[in-house]
Amino acid sequence: MAIRSYRTYAPSTNNRLISSCDGRVRPSPQKRLTSGQHHCRKGRNSRGIITARHRGGGHKRLYRQIDFRRNEKYTSGEIVTIEYDPNRSAYICLVHYRNGEKNYILHPRGVAIGDTITSGLRAPISMGNAPPLSTSVPLGTAIHNIEITLGKGGQLARAAGAVAELIAKEGRSTTLRLPSGEVRLISENCSATIGQVGNVNVNNRTFGKAGSKRWLGKRPRVRGVAMNPVDHPHGGGEGRTPIGRKNPVTPWGYAALGRKSRKKNRYSDALILRRRK
Repeated sequence: MAIRSYRTYAPSTNNRLISSCDGRVRPSPQKRLTSGQHHCRKGRNSRGIITARHRGGGHKRLYRQIDFRRNEKYTSGEIVTIEYDPNRSAYICLVHYRNGEKNYILHPRGVAIGDTITSGLRAPISMGNAPPLSTSVPLGTAIHNIEITLGKGGQLARAAGAVAELIAKEGRSTTLRLPSGEVRLISENCSATIGQVGNVNVNNRTFGKAGSKRWLGKRPRVRGVAMNPVDHPHGGGEGRTPIGRKNPVTPWGYAALGRKSRKKNRYSDALILRRRK
């Protein structure tokens, strides 16, 4: 999708860039495939304590139920719409299957309205299809929406513009290079969707005003050096002062840059051949 710019008819449109609506329709979502969701917790846990900062407010949303599994019983279907989803950076497609079922899937880059997609063992290697990795998927193929556990549905490479690469096959395992640069093993029975996730220019957008972030449910952020010592380790001092430390830290005193947060001795450590960059 292209990026749309605005004329300068207000201060908020001076540098505003958003995704254009080329090739995308804006109908009401399928009522059967939507459900309500609560945004009243504002980043708080069951005790009312803020555990995820800078969250709250935002526009009311309906959750679109996405088919990440691409079950084999839904053999083939036609792309009917390409829609905006407020719950993710990627666009979604409404698919009408031959057996009468309707489902939302992630929009693969290059797939247009009217195209036919297929899933299952007999799916050809073309854009938007979802075959298992055990089939004749050639090495070097770009894939997304990748399963980790068989039957659980896609969990990897689902954001806008995300793409992984199939780089090797050996025994019952396949080797993938993920968008983060990590190289890991995945079972050959797991499925994946051919191609790249659409809306690749989402990171080029410019909101133009603070209110655009508030619509997304994101509250303002305050620099640590602007706080008092009781609120942040960087706070305090007279006037503009440095942080007073060798390296920046989080509000709780942990290293803020470069500290690894992955837990040790995870079950998937043996499947990771090379760590992410």
